[in-house]
Amino acid sequence: MRVVVVGLGYVGSVCSACLAGEGHEVVGVDTSDFKVGCIARGESPIVEPRLPELIAEGRRTGRLRATTDIADAMAGAELVLVCVGTPSAEDGALNLDHVKRACAEVGAHLKASGRFTTVVMRSTMLPGSVEGELMPVLAEASGMTPGTDFGVAYNPEFLREGSAVEDFVGAAYTVVGADHPRSVESLRTLYQDIGGDLLVTSTRAAEMLKYVNNSWHALKVAFANEIGLLARREGLDSHEVMRLFMRDHKLNLGPNYLMPGFAFGGSCLPKDVRAINHRARRHDLELPVLANIMRSNDNHVEAAIHLIEKLRKRRIGVLGLSFKAETDDLRESPILRVIGTLVGKGYSVLLHDPNISMERVLGANRRFVEDEVPYLPERLRTDLNEVLSASEVVVVANPSRIYREIGPMMKKGQVLVDLVRAVDRATVTDGEYHGIAW
Repeated sequence: MRVVVVGLGYVGSVCSACLAGEGHEVVGVDTSDFKVGCIARGESPIVEPRLPELIAEGRRTGRLRATTDIADAMAGAELVLVCVGTPSAEDGALNLDHVKRACAEVGAHLKASGRFTTVVMRSTMLPGSVEGELMPVLAEASGMTPGTDFGVAYNPEFLREGSAVEDFVGAAYTVVGADHPRSVESLRTLYQDIGGDLLVTSTRAAEMLKYVNNSWHALKVAFANEIGLLARREGLDSHEVMRLFMRDHKLNLGPNYLMPGFAFGGSCLPKDVRAINHRARRHDLELPVLANIMRSNDNHVEAAIHLIEKLRKRRIGVLGLSFKAETDDLRESPILRVIGTLVGKGYSVLLHDPNISMERVLGANRRFVEDEVPYLPERLRTDLNEVLSASEVVVVANPSRIYREIGPMMKKGQVLVDLVRAVDRATVTDGEYHGIAW
């Protein structure tokens, strides 16, 4: 394919060289004479393993060249990859000025390609940036209609400095955010033999994914460093502890606990988070990540209460009381805090859980009920239909199998508040559906 790469910084240089190495004809565009000169001489403008060899090979085969004149690059271009920087503004906001200028230049010369061209944003940008800010720039500068005369897509990069070439060629997946089938097919051809599986999603989801990735990586670094500080004070080898932690690919480094839902609870997580923070304070350690876990969890409980209260309905049915589906453990179940608040404010509340009956609440659970939720016996019902028929708002608080089928049972005027994404929204043909984090 004939590809134009706008911006020969870190991302642009790597993309240009790797795509040329895969047999594509690539023209790099940059305002810097130094960067363009480096490419012309077969040299890398940045320090990155394997990149000098790829650039030299691209120049030798004639598949890679560079220019400061975008008009010189655009003839016959099937794809234009925009790889210019998106720095922070002084207040931390995203600065799209460089990208807008690049899009204006690209747009002014889009007709010169002589074919349907897809403009692909690779720069990091927040959801809505492509559709709301950059697509209008391209349309105005070109006098053409996006989606009809040219395509627009977002293709986030996940390149790490020091291993960027390996990350580009051997990626686990390549993500394409695009709504035009022709643009998707162009990018599918571009990445046919590289970059792992090609995953197609919406433009906004692709934009968001980059921030999710980087925030998660930053959180991992901060978490590991805080564990290291605490382990050192405890006289432990932090690397040995974390090596053991990383051996578990089912829970610790797997997909568990990473889907948005309701707050955590139960007999382990809350007490253990509190205990490790108490120990840190004894060492006079300030560990903001660990210290704010419970605060974040509490905020999620408050969000659920606010969601229910703003519906301005007084008869509430809550389905699922245990902190985890298919168990009867009520200890520190977050939904009980929601119920307690509603009861305290005078709401009429009925409760249902297929795994809880007062006759079988024993031991620690019995003491917990007597001390913390004395209102439970009078409000608990064994008949799910009784709770549904008496409620204006139905709150699903754990994904027990019995609750996944209640969508068609909702009536007009009722509201379903799904805190755990147990119910398929499409099955709620009557009434309203509200999720807490989706």
